Amino acid sequence: MKGRHYREYSGILERELPFFVLGHGGKPVVVFPTQSGRCTDFNDFQMVDTVSELIEQGRIQLFCVDSIDRETWNATHGDAAQRTWLQELWFRHITEEFLPRLRAINGSDAAPLTTGCSLGATHALNTFLRRPDLFDGVIALSGFYDARYFFGSYMDGRLYDNSIVDYLSNLPEDHQYVPMYNARSIILCAGQGAWEEESERTTRMVQELFACKGIRACVDIWGHDVTHDWPWWRKQFPYFLNNLLF
Repeated sequence: MKGRHYREYSGILERELPFFVLGHGGKPVVVFPTQSGRCTDFNDFQMVDTVSELIEQGRIQLFCVDSIDRETWNATHGDAAQRTWLQELWFRHITEEFLPRLRAINGSDAAPLTTGCSLGATHALNTFLRRPDLFDGVIALSGFYDARYFFGSYMDGRLYDNSIVDYLSNLPEDHQYVPMYNARSIILCAGQGAWEEESERTTRMVQELFACKGIRACVDIWGHDVTHDWPWWRKQFPYFLNNLLF
């Protein structure tokens, strides 16, 4: 599907970053790419084709962002403090710089959904959970929700703020965000097949933490044939998006 390419300067990150927009209006959806992926991946791997009717009808508008994972989560031999600092800057770029551009392009103040697969699901859920005042819901497919998977035993304040199982564990049950979460739509999915071990493990951890905190969510664990790969995400994404929209 033909989309519009943008490349704009981030004052927070002090660099230009691309993003890719598909559709002419409707519910905005922020799409985070897979691990070290690019803003065009969702289109290149035919994920967009699975919801093309919704896009053409003006029901949804996809805003596909770029990652800097090669400098943060994926830079396993780099300086950990530098990696977490850059991750936090990127988070600020999304919430403080990119979101206003999304609103301007979308032409409304509608709160977006977030979505992504693999590490993109991690970003999607983390962004939503940290700022439920800005986002309307999340569809997270095969994410990794424990930062130790990428950072080992290292932990600092910035990484804590991006490690979902850690900050959820310490979230007070009467926190002001809990009613916000329960007024939104939260969907997590993982398989039990090849390369889904960490996604399944940490998705179940998040499910337990949600239950403990009184946070309502749809957490769906698919079968042993469901692998960590695009063919299954192409099935899951339209299934959950349609359930959420209708």
